[in-house]
Amino acid sequence: MTIYEKLVAVNDDWVAPGIDHQIMDIGSRFYGGVADPDNGVAWPTHTGTLTVMAVWGCALVNEDSRYYRDEQVMERLTLASAFIVRLQHGDGTISPGWTNMHSPPDTAFAVVGLAQLHELLAEDDWAALAEARANIRLFLERSSPALLTGGCHTPNHRWVLAAALAFLHRLTGEEALIARAGAWLAEGIDITEDGEWTERSNGIYNGVSDIMLLHAAELLGRPELLEPVRRNLRMMAYLVHPDGEVVTDYSGRQDFGQAFDLTGYLPAASLMAHRDHDPLFAALAELGGESLRHPGAISNNGLFPYLLRPELRDTGVEPGALPNQYRIVINGGFDRQHYLSQMASAGHGGRIYHSRLHPDFGAPVARRRDGGTSVTVMTETNSFFALRHGAAKLLGVQVSSSFEPGFIKMNDLEQLDDGYRLSGEESKGYYGPIAAERLPESAAGAVSPWYLLPHQLREVTHLQHHMVAVELTETKDGWKLRVRCDMPDVLLTQISFVFGKEGAFSGGERAPAETGTQFWKAGVVTFASGEDWIEVTGGAHEHRARSIRGASLPADCQTLVVNVLTPYDRTFDIRLSPQNGKRGNAQ
Repeated sequence: MTIYEKLVAVNDDWVAPGIDHQIMDIGSRFYGGVADPDNGVAWPTHTGTLTVMAVWGCALVNEDSRYYRDEQVMERLTLASAFIVRLQHGDGTISPGWTNMHSPPDTAFAVVGLAQLHELLAEDDWAALAEARANIRLFLERSSPALLTGGCHTPNHRWVLAAALAFLHRLTGEEALIARAGAWLAEGIDITEDGEWTERSNGIYNGVSDIMLLHAAELLGRPELLEPVRRNLRMMAYLVHPDGEVVTDYSGRQDFGQAFDLTGYLPAASLMAHRDHDPLFAALAELGGESLRHPGAISNNGLFPYLLRPELRDTGVEPGALPNQYRIVINGGFDRQHYLSQMASAGHGGRIYHSRLHPDFGAPVARRRDGGTSVTVMTETNSFFALRHGAAKLLGVQVSSSFEPGFIKMNDLEQLDDGYRLSGEESKGYYGPIAAERLPESAAGAVSPWYLLPHQLREVTHLQHHMVAVELTETKDGWKLRVRCDMPDVLLTQISFVFGKEGAFSGGERAPAETGTQFWKAGVVTFASGEDWIEVTGGAHEHRARSIRGASLPADCQTLVVNVLTPYDRTFDIRLSPQNGKRGNAQ
C-alpha cells in the first residue's frame, strides 16, 4: 500500500467518528461543531472541529474515497462551516477555551488549514459544496485584521503567522499581508546548523516549523526558507527509536517524555522528497506513513498535499534507509555560550511574558544507535540519560537534590572515546539589605510591602555552588554510569531510574516509596519486557526521604530511587540482554 492509499483509507476511517461527535442539538451554542471527546465542547480550532472538516472535505472531493460526494457528509461539512463562522469573534480571532483567548496564533493555525481546504473544495465543481466553501472563505477573509495586527507567544508561532498571512495574500491579494509576514521573517530563523529548533520539540513543533516555513517559502517566493526545513529533517533521521517513536526526552514543550512518531513530519518530508529528489526525506515520509493512524490536524493534514499535488503520489524517489548504526552529537559544534553571553544586552532582563526564553536552545544531545538499542544523552533537561533496548525502556536517569530543590540539569557534554562526560552546576546565595538611599518612599511608610522593594539592588552574600559530574562509559554488554558530587556538607540527593510501565522488576532489595516509585537499596535489579531486559546494579539507601521537593516523578512509569548523601561517588552498571534475547546469568 502506498502512502497515498493509506492516507485515503485512514481518512475514510475517521469520517464516521466525526459524524458521531458532531453536535446536532439545534438549540446548542455549539450546534454544528464537533465535540472534543475529552471535554464534550466543540471548538473552532485547528485540532478541533476544523480537523474533522478537513477529513470530510478530503473524502468528499476524492474519487478514491468511499465517501466521494456523499450527501450526508456534505451536509455535516456545511453545518460545521457555519459553526466556525458563528464562533469567530468580531476581531477575526478564535478562542480555544482550554488555553488562549482571542488568539492570533491559533487563528493562524486555522487559516493555514482552512486555506488549503478551501483550495481543495474550489477545485471541485460539485454545486452542493458551494455553501461550505463560501463559509470557509468568509472565515478566512474575516481573519485578516487579526493576523495583520496580532502577535504570538512562542517561537514557532511566528512561522505559523507568516504562512497564514501568505495564504491570505494568495486568496485576497492584499499587499499588507505580505509586509506583515516579512516583519515576522525579519526576526531571523531560530535553528542551529545541525537542525535544532528553539523549542527542541521533536514530537510536535519541529514538524510545525518545518511545514509552515515550507508554505512561506513557496507562497512568498523565498526558497532560502527551505534550508532550515532540510536541516531539521536531516537531524530527525538520528532521533528515531527502533520502533519508529521519536526522541522526546529533552523537549522544551508539552511533548516532553510523551510518545510521538513521524506522522507530524509526513507532509513536509513528502513535499521536500519530491522537490529535492532526496531518498532520506522519502524514507522519513515512508516511516511517517507506516505509523499513520490519523491524517493529522488541519494545519498539518497529511492528505492535503497528495490531493492538491497529485504528482506526489508517484514522485519516482526511492526511499533510502534511515541510519540505525551511529554515534553522533547534535549541536556539538554550536557555540551556545557565545549567544547566551549576549542575553544581558538584549534588554529584557531575563523576563518574557506568557512564554519562555528557551536558554536551552542549541544544548548538545548525544545519540547512539546500535540496531535495536537506542541511547540518548542530554543536557539542559531533567534527565541526562535514556535507553531503549528492544521492548525494555529506561526512559530516564535523573539526579535531584535539596540544594535548589528539584532536578539538576547537566550543562556541559563532552564526547569521549568510549562514552560521555557531563556536568551540571547550580549556584544559590543570600541577599543583603538595600542601601538606604536606594529605598522607595514606601519603606518609610506605615506599611512597606515586600513586592515594592527593589530586590535587584540587593548584594549577594554567602554564594554557594553545587556541582554534579557524570561519566557514561559504553561496555561490551551495556553501560557504566558514574555519578559523583564532592560537596562536603550533607545534602539530600536522589538518583532516579525511570522505567516504562510495560515491563516488570525482579531481584534486588526494594521497598515502596511514593506512588509509582520504589527505593532501590541494594542488589541487582532486572527490568524485563518480553524477551528484552535491562539489568542494573548499584543501589543505595543513605537517607529515608521518599522524594525531593520540586522533583516530581511520573506516576505512570516505574521508578527506582537511590538515596544518597553528599559527598558521594556512585557507580551503576547497566547490562543489556543479548541480541538473541536469552537471559543472562547475573545474580
